[in-house]
Amino acid sequence: MRKLSAVALLCGLLLLVGSAYGQQFDVAFGLGGLSAPSTTSTTPNGVSVSEGGGVYPSFSGDFLFHKNFGLGAEIAWRATQTRYAGIAPYRPVFYDVGAVYAPKFSRVTPELSVGIGAESLRFYQPYFVCGFTGCTNYTSSNHLMGELGGGLRFYVKGHMFVRPEVRAYLIRNNVEFNSNHVIRYGASIGYTFGSFNP
Repeated sequence: MRKLSAVALLCGLLLLVGSAYGQQFDVAFGLGGLSAPSTTSTTPNGVSVSEGGGVYPSFSGDFLFHKNFGLGAEIAWRATQTRYAGIAPYRPVFYDVGAVYAPKFSRVTPELSVGIGAESLRFYQPYFVCGFTGCTNYTSSNHLMGELGGGLRFYVKGHMFVRPEVRAYLIRNNVEFNSNHVIRYGASIGYTFGSFNP
């Protein structure tokens, strides 16, 4: 939850800065799915483990400040818990920050992104553990991750856009699964603040 708050704070700050002349700030909410290679092995109890599947809500924002280049941030998480190896309930969360390039072409704008972030696998337990920062009912397995993505913004009315998109995540030491890469695909609805003239 703290990471989501940090992303929301970053988006809020970028919104204030994005109102300056000649700059653009975009925010979006989306839904998508996750695709990962199918597993080639099974656990000792005979269950295969693949990271794919599920519905993934996402929030994203970017700030374009120099010739269609800028910075962006995004967070996506599995909407419902699923079972790891048929036993432990868990939920993956992906978050990243990085560079964005979005050249303006009338009412259609391609968007490319590359960034760095992390995958947080949250394994839930039936009790809470309290510490200095608060109480949680999960333990996390975190992995460094690279992100490469693209989308196509279609401005449907004024500054409002619909964006089909795809993100490739390259995950370091993703030992819980048999693959170090996953693909998230989906669509977002967003709004552009600032100097954009559709």
